[in-house]
Amino acid sequence: MSASLSARTRWWALGVLSLTQLVVVLDGTIVNIALPQAQEALGLTDSARQWVVTAYALAFGALLLLGGRIADYWGRKRTYAVGMVGFGLASLWGGIASSGFELILARGLQGAFAALLAPAALALLTVTFPSGRDRNTAFAVFGTVAGAGAAVGLVLGGVLTEFLNWRWCLLVNIFFVIVGLIGAFLFLEESRAEGDNRYDVWGAVTVTLGLGSLVYGFSSAERGWGNPVTITFLAVGVVLIALFVWIETKVDQPLLPLRVITHRVRAGAFLIQALAGSVMIGATLYLTFHLQLVLGMSALSAGLATLPLPVATMIAAPFVTKLLSRIGARPLMITGPLVVAGALLLLSRITGGAYAAEVLPALIVMGLGMAFVFVPLQNLALAGVPAHDAGVASATANSAMQIGGSIGLSVFTAIYAAVVGPHGAGMPPESALVSGYSAAFVAAAVCMVIAAVIAVVFVRGSRQELYPSEAGMVAVHS
Repeated sequence: MSASLSARTRWWALGVLSLTQLVVVLDGTIVNIALPQAQEALGLTDSARQWVVTAYALAFGALLLLGGRIADYWGRKRTYAVGMVGFGLASLWGGIASSGFELILARGLQGAFAALLAPAALALLTVTFPSGRDRNTAFAVFGTVAGAGAAVGLVLGGVLTEFLNWRWCLLVNIFFVIVGLIGAFLFLEESRAEGDNRYDVWGAVTVTLGLGSLVYGFSSAERGWGNPVTITFLAVGVVLIALFVWIETKVDQPLLPLRVITHRVRAGAFLIQALAGSVMIGATLYLTFHLQLVLGMSALSAGLATLPLPVATMIAAPFVTKLLSRIGARPLMITGPLVVAGALLLLSRITGGAYAAEVLPALIVMGLGMAFVFVPLQNLALAGVPAHDAGVASATANSAMQIGGSIGLSVFTAIYAAVVGPHGAGMPPESALVSGYSAAFVAAAVCMVIAAVIAVVFVRGSRQELYPSEAGMVAVHS
């Protein structure tokens, strides 16, 4: 562990960093329940409404790699503080926005500063708990917070919208920012990568534009997969990502050293994180629409109705942590996605009937399954990472979650539109909505089955390699 920090200070630092992770994750969903009110207040169209969610995830995911390198080179505590201040100012702007364009732009700025915050926080966690049982405990706590954050955002968004108004879904971040800055001053220690640190400018440009183009292309698929805009942006995104990979093989200090993603276990963890993000960000949006538009729940009721998901995750996490030390990560990473897939298939059987019969059981099962996924996932995503790459590996893990969530939301939206479009005119509106939501949940279930297959193929190694003991982290060989 970091020698200059006392044991008590380290656990306070864990609290501050976990709070930060909660903020950046929950902000991906906190506005979901408030979207109908924000749309009415600012005159947003239905297509623009989605961008209130997508702008955050797009900026967050596309800039995370650069944010990770800035954290490594400039200083992780310093980057954390700047990210906190910028995030707070962007949240303030969004909370007082007078037009839809201002709100979407503010959400994009939130995502950009979150791209500084998230990798800095995870890198600080890595250097604060470098090995041993305390590291495993810290990552279990951090992973549980990350896994529950999206659902917590839905609950908090419902409470704020019901008792105050939708603007407080952004203004509430100012409280978190103040706590985070005070905590950083008191409990966090500066660290940075040693040696000659130079920024990979062309790598940053190509990966940012490439990821942005891919997400925009998938977002445009709502108008049809054959739409010229969709095809063009997807093609440009693929070319730019390929160019980025080529650049990374040529520069001395790449933005993303390919060793980070070609490591078999880490590669599997990143892919699983992307697929889990598609469910936690994409599928939960359609769940909130179902609760409000079909079941007629208020914002508060809809927010509370999602609470069984994070509660189940938090209740299961301590048991999963114990199970992890006994059987290792691989069985959990295979079982968890399959449990979540089963829950989503159960959810896809909705008819517009009672919440307790059709939605509640699926949410409980999904929360249990997500505990099996998220408790070991953060540790696997950093398996065998050299200290010099801690920030960029952290950024890649978070980027996978956000880009997976934004692409997942876009794909689910395209599937929803394809189902509702041909049939909506001949069906009652409620039936058309239910059919579209059901199709989105089936697509999300397919994503989690794919995640289980990835775990079978990629998450390999001895139990000691995948879940290090007090002797320290052991690199997993590809």
